[in-house]
Amino acid sequence: MASNLGVVELTIALESVFDVRKDKIVWDVGHQCYVHKILTGRRKELVSLRKFNGLSGFPNTNESVADAFNTGHSSTSLSAAMGLAKARDLKNKNYNVIAVIGDGALTGGMALEALNHIGSNKTKMIIILNDNNMSISVNNGGINKLLTNIRSKRKYIRTNLYSKKVISNIPIVGTPITKVISKGKAAVKQVFVPGMYFEEIGIKYLGPIDGHNIKKLEDIFKDVLDYDGPVLIHVLTKKGKGYKYAEENPTRFHGIGSFDIETGEALKKGKDYSFVFGKKLVSMAKRNKRIVAITAAMKDGVGLSEFADLYPDRFFDVGIAEQHALTFAAGLAKEGMIPFVSIYSSFYQRGYDQVIHDICLSNLHVIMCVDRAGLVGADGKTHQGLYDMAFFKIIPNITIMAPSDFLELEMMLDFAVTLNSPLVIRYPRGGEEGSFSHKDIRLGLGEVIRKGINVSIISIGKALFQAMEVADILSKSDIDAEVINARFLKPLDNKLLINSIKKTGNVIVIEDGSIMGGLSSSVKELIIDNKLMEINIKCYGYPDMFIEHGSSEELKKKYKLDNLRIVRDVKKMIKNK
Repeated sequence: MASNLGVVELTIALESVFDVRKDKIVWDVGHQCYVHKILTGRRKELVSLRKFNGLSGFPNTNESVADAFNTGHSSTSLSAAMGLAKARDLKNKNYNVIAVIGDGALTGGMALEALNHIGSNKTKMIIILNDNNMSISVNNGGINKLLTNIRSKRKYIRTNLYSKKVISNIPIVGTPITKVISKGKAAVKQVFVPGMYFEEIGIKYLGPIDGHNIKKLEDIFKDVLDYDGPVLIHVLTKKGKGYKYAEENPTRFHGIGSFDIETGEALKKGKDYSFVFGKKLVSMAKRNKRIVAITAAMKDGVGLSEFADLYPDRFFDVGIAEQHALTFAAGLAKEGMIPFVSIYSSFYQRGYDQVIHDICLSNLHVIMCVDRAGLVGADGKTHQGLYDMAFFKIIPNITIMAPSDFLELEMMLDFAVTLNSPLVIRYPRGGEEGSFSHKDIRLGLGEVIRKGINVSIISIGKALFQAMEVADILSKSDIDAEVINARFLKPLDNKLLINSIKKTGNVIVIEDGSIMGGLSSSVKELIIDNKLMEINIKCYGYPDMFIEHGSSEELKKKYKLDNLRIVRDVKKMIKNK
């Protein structure tokens, strides 16, 4: 809500000046593309937004020619737009390329890399810096200070393109006058905006201007159409503009569920894993002064607001900079601190080399808390946290855990402090689906939640609740299922699993992740490596494809991972045996 309310006027101005059927508009992240979708023929379909088989919550090239590039993660628009612009030039085509990037996204290293390339290459393209002083949470850091400095100099000349065009047309004296004026304005820029970062690296800077004034926006967009090189237009907007509650609390309205429009209050309340993580870390930090917390522009989303308030010297929001966050954590760990790095599963993908090279290679005590692991529902393909178990598992020196409920998450956080090596704790979005009685955590040991003799149901994390549901249904058909909470993906409790598999001869694996590389692959490897003969095994995880948006129930049913399907398969397995 907040992101889209902030760009209503900007989107209208953009799409009244540029031709979306020909020109290419690349929306960074794409949270703010709903207005764009309304204006490009999808207004009637908007009721299906983020629902199963409905419109994506992000730009999607399969939906419309007006969506120039698939986006979903931050700081990618400049690189993509540069590629589109270069392809245009190489093919001798004629269209405009516009990248719309937020000030939060500008903190990402990839965006700065792209700016460096764009400035040195002088490719014709338009960059619109949508500056609302926010990413998901309030922005921090040096880039934010630079933009704050620019924002404060509102008297800075908005644009000189039109005047230069008029003056240069004056016979004989026009061109010399233009050169003198350009030198003078360069000096003025240095006075009013110290450093002028964008101009210094070769990108024409215009602004800042009011991002809620359609006429001014249209005028400046028309002014730059003939500019032969990269130009950045600095636009000031207010996140949540026009809706009081979103303006007052843009972070909560960044990605909000159902709410009462009159009061702004959420209709669904209750604890979730992020909240439990944050509360537990606060209590741990009170006892242990070596504990520090790191996040990448999502303090509120990962539950670290209270920690930041109570321990500001031990809290670090590094901006949208996952690579830096992880190597920064490695440096802290090298000197004896205990860093907890809390990042969404889909964003850990961005720091993979840092996990391998800077943390695990040196076997450093960094605790990587993987929020939003597994299905995330409405956010869809770009945000599903289905791959973390697979890509973490192959890294040496790493331990991987997943809690099945809130209590087990707290137990794992306590355990993580005692293990002097890299450790991953993955947990899902939302609340717990059930709670269980747990044994104390010991490295590499799982636990039997329910004993049985007919089939072994092995699960990890939130999938334990589904495993218990399946076992309950099977018991009504006199099938006695043994349910195992693996707890650790790495190291796996080989002894516990082998004993159960030998006893039952039938194995079901349920996990909330990719079926390739996760728990299913580990159990199959265990069976093969230990030459366990005549074993029936059936695995339930998400297939080798990008999973679209929809509720967990809808997606499980589509991919044949629902309880009734599993129960039917188990009955067939036992009958055949």
